[in-house]
Amino acid sequence: MIEGILIGLSTAFTIENLLFVMMGCLMGTFIGMLPGLGPMSAIALMIPIAATLDPSAGIILMAAVYYGAIFGGSTSSILINAPGVASTVATSFDGYPMARKGMAGKALAIAAYSSFSGGVVGALLLLVAAPSLARVSLSFHSTDYFALMVLGLVAVAAFAGKGSMIKALLMTVVGLMLSTVGTDQTQGVARFTLGMIDLVDGISFLLLVMATFALSEALMAILKPKGDAARLEEKEAAQKLGSMKVSGAEVKEMAPVIGRSSILGFLIGVLPGAGATIASFLAYGTEQRLAGKKGAEFGTGSVRGLAAPETANNAAATGSFVPLLTLGIPGSGTTAIMLGALIGYGIQPGPRLYIDQPEIFWSVIVSMWIGNIILLILNLPLIPYIARILAIPSRFLLPLILFFSLIGVYFVSFNTFDIQLMVIFATVAVVLRLLDFPMAPMILGFILGGMMEENLRRALLINDGSWSFLWERPLTVTILGIAALCLVLPALTGQIRRIKDAAYKRTGASGD
Repeated sequence: MIEGILIGLSTAFTIENLLFVMMGCLMGTFIGMLPGLGPMSAIALMIPIAATLDPSAGIILMAAVYYGAIFGGSTSSILINAPGVASTVATSFDGYPMARKGMAGKALAIAAYSSFSGGVVGALLLLVAAPSLARVSLSFHSTDYFALMVLGLVAVAAFAGKGSMIKALLMTVVGLMLSTVGTDQTQGVARFTLGMIDLVDGISFLLLVMATFALSEALMAILKPKGDAARLEEKEAAQKLGSMKVSGAEVKEMAPVIGRSSILGFLIGVLPGAGATIASFLAYGTEQRLAGKKGAEFGTGSVRGLAAPETANNAAATGSFVPLLTLGIPGSGTTAIMLGALIGYGIQPGPRLYIDQPEIFWSVIVSMWIGNIILLILNLPLIPYIARILAIPSRFLLPLILFFSLIGVYFVSFNTFDIQLMVIFATVAVVLRLLDFPMAPMILGFILGGMMEENLRRALLINDGSWSFLWERPLTVTILGIAALCLVLPALTGQIRRIKDAAYKRTGASGD
């Protein structure tokens, strides 16, 4: 391993490759900031450039663009509640409320520190444990992936306020239903398309998330205009937008969250098909559970609620390189594009890559450390200026949000039907928000629905239609047991708390 690290250092620390890392980080960050564009778009844009470079430089460039886009994707989520990338949806839950409170600078700084920490820890784990973790990821069967999806859906409890569990579960079901619209990938049959050819490919994630978050937020602001007092308060808050100061107490609060979320995110990222999205949601739900009474602060601008998903999605982005480099299996859509680029170079990723071509394997890992440091150096000085976006008066900012939301979706498909569908979803989302239905569970159900259905079908096929797979594999039983515990525990702790409160009141009354 030491020899490999030295090879990686000698390859990554050439002037040429350092420039490619810097260029990739910078371009990825700015592409990630634009609603509607994400890592996949960023990587696709880089392929023509990377094709002209030698394999090491090309892969280093694309890797830098990848985690740069993940790093920058949090910006639009925090500032305008427009998470154009699935992995930054959870970031908006607490990042956007912080920005609305006049702490956009701090929110962006926390996101930057968390992203940096998750990326660095992930790169360290990738360096030490890649071959071993590759063997572990191979031990996961479709039954285990199905159980993992169930665990991800159980995280819906994290997004349910007091007394809102039923509403959250209903929205999860709506998300699962929406994920079934389109062509059945197994049978090749169109489902729930209402005879519309525009729905044959299904509903775009970007369309749904931009409609339910960015567009509905703008419509809500129009429907509920602020009074004079609120506008004055917003103007005063704008003066503090550039503040990046994170207090010592907040650092102490973030440190254990970053440690836990880095490991969780990396391990989820190692599993092919799981990816940064599931990692961010699970990290968010886990931290809300561990927060105890402070869990009520999640969704209102919690430091822990912002640090957890930002750490996890960057650690998972690094972890997704484990199956790519050591098994030749793409862990996400983005790494699938990178796999195509590697094959285009005539390189076959797999168990022998770090033996036959160590300069590629180790240089990518070493470049991740360099890239995360460069990302932090590049982004921290820009935060006060980026945060000033919120100082733009609402009469100018709202049309801009509407413009970027609509254009971002249109540029993906160049289909006006998507714009019409987006407006319909946004209108329905406004009604649901007025009735206090949470949007996050629907997005989670939509994201996990397709993967959950695919793995369930595969598991049933392998077991001849029998559901016995749910209790035959120890790993599946363990994951489902954790999911059941996560679902039941909040109700049990609430009941125990009520019993204790009642006993305390009786004791106090008898004492009087």
